[in-house]
Amino acid sequence: MINTIRGFRDILPPNSSIFSKIEEIAREIFKIYNYTELRIPTVEYQELFIKSTGETTDIVEKEMYSFNDQSDRLLALRPEGTPGIVRAYINNNLGQNSKNSKFYYMGNMFRAERPQAGRFREFEQIGAEKLGDPSSYSDAELIIMLNEIILQTGIKDFDIEINSIGCSECRKKYRETLIAYLKTKKDLCQQCQNRIERNPLRVLDCKIDRDKLKDIPAINLCNQCLEHHNNLKKTLDISKVKYNENRFLVRGLDYYTRTVFEFKTNMLGSQDAIAAGGRYDNLVKSMGGQDIPGTGWAMGVDRLAILMEKNFDNSFLNPEVFIVCMDKKYADYSFTIINALRKEKISTDFTNLFSGIKSQMRAADKSNAKYAIIIGEDEFKEESCSVKDMQNKTQIKIKKSELINYLREKL
Repeated sequence: MINTIRGFRDILPPNSSIFSKIEEIAREIFKIYNYTELRIPTVEYQELFIKSTGETTDIVEKEMYSFNDQSDRLLALRPEGTPGIVRAYINNNLGQNSKNSKFYYMGNMFRAERPQAGRFREFEQIGAEKLGDPSSYSDAELIIMLNEIILQTGIKDFDIEINSIGCSECRKKYRETLIAYLKTKKDLCQQCQNRIERNPLRVLDCKIDRDKLKDIPAINLCNQCLEHHNNLKKTLDISKVKYNENRFLVRGLDYYTRTVFEFKTNMLGSQDAIAAGGRYDNLVKSMGGQDIPGTGWAMGVDRLAILMEKNFDNSFLNPEVFIVCMDKKYADYSFTIINALRKEKISTDFTNLFSGIKSQMRAADKSNAKYAIIIGEDEFKEESCSVKDMQNKTQIKIKKSELINYLREKL
């Protein structure tokens, strides 16, 4: 027997239906907000992620699945969606049609992380990206839209955290202040010690050293960045979206500017982020495109599915009708009824029509169908059906021609 690789898994029913439900909810809300789907490749040049995500990020340094193909090109399985969306935006001149381009994506991502609850090496993300709008209203729209998607799944126990990490000039000045402060801390973990010179802002994201950094100096935002942040908070307040400010929130990717945000829950243990995102005003230009601002987020479908699993109503997976054929002589007649019901969009199932009546009735019980339609000699001769209510165990016989109308009234 060949097993799945560690960190990869099969998504079985009913969990697979939870994934589909999340995708369905997201698509409906994306349509309301006028976001259109953009499908990007699973495999890209490794350089794309190094250039966009950052050489010193955990994704690039430790987690990316990279390999050389037959032509000796260095490729990578996508660890996130934003770089691919931006590359597609540049390659296909998508900015020519509209000043503001709004896209969403759904797909599997790959990171060689340590597997644990809600974290797999292959995982699904749903994401949204808005390119071309520098205003805080773009940030607010994306946060409000994400909030609506999560609420529509039935999850209510989560918090929204926001912060501003400023523009490149703000961060340049803050970097010097931060390095000087961090060098006074002699008991930081080894990873934070390594980050002090390479990427000091990432130290703020360390869960190990969080309590040691309570007196860390706050970033001093320039007037434009401060105005942008205050306008975002005002818009969220007007929209009645509750949030908390978290000055330790920086996100782990190099391309973020100004706004960063996370949707967190205490229901997943240490893996507390359901979704996260922020603004990336320099990314398009740094990848060879025009000087176009952007904002986006990504949501972990796997983690959201875990939260939905306990309260998910999967009764819709059951067929409405189950066909039982009492003798193989009536199998063709039974199958015409199956086809007729399905054409009318009535969910219908059956098992082996040549098997015994007891076997088929057991299958009908296990299916949790609302009605069993039983076809025997009398029904065949009379062109009728016996319809059994599987809940109260009552049974009536009706004409085949009346079956669809009867079921429409009952279902």
